[in-house]
Amino acid sequence: GTPFGETVLVFKVAGKMFALMSLDEVPATTNLKCDPDLALELRDRYEQVRPGYHMNKKHWNTVEIEGGIPETELRKMIDHSYDLVVQSLPPATRSR
Repeated sequence: GTPFGETVLVFKVAGKMFALMSLDEVPATTNLKCDPDLALELRDRYEQVRPGYHMNKKHWNTVEIEGGIPETELRKMIDHSYDLVVQSLPPATRSR
């Protein structure tokens, strides 16, 4: 099995999670890693962004992906999450 259950997709880079998405949740949501200051800013800006569900709420947001946030903003949030995880990797791993 998976640590989050059979209905949760886990997206990783070099073995570290940067996004999780439930397959059976309505509305569809994803958990994304986020800089703590930006996380608060995004929660203030969008009602569809909340503290991360079952995650460290300082570093993760739960985002409704079909809730009206512009697609360009969603892509920025996903890219930011991915980039944060890549930056935390050892230099040798990052260059692969």
